[in-house]
Amino acid sequence: MLTAMSEKWDIRFLELAKHISGWSKDPSTKVGCVVVGEDREIRSTGFNGFPRGIDDDDERLTDRNQKYPLICHAEENAIMHAARIGISLKGATAFVTWPPCSRCARSLIQAGIKEIVYPETDGIPERWVEDFTVSNGMLLEAGVLVRTV
Repeated sequence: MLTAMSEKWDIRFLELAKHISGWSKDPSTKVGCVVVGEDREIRSTGFNGFPRGIDDDDERLTDRNQKYPLICHAEENAIMHAARIGISLKGATAFVTWPPCSRCARSLIQAGIKEIVYPETDGIPERWVEDFTVSNGMLLEAGVLVRTV
């Protein structure tokens, strides 16, 4: 059962993820991720954006055909950043501003994330419902706890 203390920390980390989402240059969707260890230490962060060194000009960001093959999701960026600096995410919790897609669910499972927390949403856009259903099924099957706050 969650305590008032843990709920306070959930909100703090979700607010931090929301702040980090603002660093994304994507004009349509901004997502942030904060990965936290069992002692409430921040192990990694990420936001959706292009890989390092790839030009993220307005033309690419506003053309979905150009953007989608290039964009890294927030969860992927947090995982890859941790790998780049040699930080394990095994047993950690990912605080994300949006439910993870199937692509990110795969990555979070493989990185050893034990729990995912995201804010309650007003509804998933129709174009994403099927993918989120797949994502939730994978996370459940892999034993990853998913909570909304």
